[in-house]
Amino acid sequence: MSTETTASVSTHILDTSAGRPARGVAVHLSARSGREAPWQALGGSATDEDGRCKDLPAPPEGTTHVRLDFAVEPYFTDRQAEAQQDAPANRDSGAGVFFPEVAITFAVVPGEHYHVPLLLNPFGYSVYRGS
Repeated sequence: MSTETTASVSTHILDTSAGRPARGVAVHLSARSGREAPWQALGGSATDEDGRCKDLPAPPEGTTHVRLDFAVEPYFTDRQAEAQQDAPANRDSGAGVFFPEVAITFAVVPGEHYHVPLLLNPFGYSVYRGS
């Protein structure tokens, strides 16, 4: 996946409120080559049935920082709609999504692989460098 001159990035999302992978979440990847350099959008993907993005584009040579943007609001909106169909009595109890998107920025070095899992719920999230 990575070479000596580039880094590689992967991610997955676990919906901790449901205890299962979050499928269908749009993820966009951007990169820059230095703290003051502008961000370059590289493309994106969506999480699969296992909550993983396996086809994110590779950052270009010279990348020092990567940003992953997760569009989580549509995922939770769809989940709330499904729950309302199953439990009509709770139709008006949905509190919405506090974080409609999550942006994670991290430093990279050439030759390294960066797996960045997102643990997600409607009112909070956590990330870490995985393996």
